Amino acid sequence: MNIPRRAEAGSTAKNDIHIIVEPPAVQSADGIDLELQSPCLRQFGRQIEEVIRETLARMGISRARITAADGGALDYTIRARVETAVRRALGGR
Repeated sequence: MNIPRRAEAGSTAKNDIHIIVEPPAVQSADGIDLELQSPCLRQFGRQIEEVIRETLARMGISRARITAADGGALDYTIRARVETAVRRALGGR
């Protein structure tokens, strides 16, 4: 499934993460384009990226551009923010 429009969830506050999901920049591009900003990037960047990608896969999203600005969020918060942003992009609330 593809993301039809831009949506976001979360904030840049401490212990949260701001997620923006949008259609890929290039129509023919395949996969997930993920940009991650975090003060903990060296320590936890790989884990954060894995949680985001697993959540997208579980929701059936195969093509999207994701921008994530992490403020030290735990895995369950990351999952919730990604899921909320995707649902908003798909027209749900």
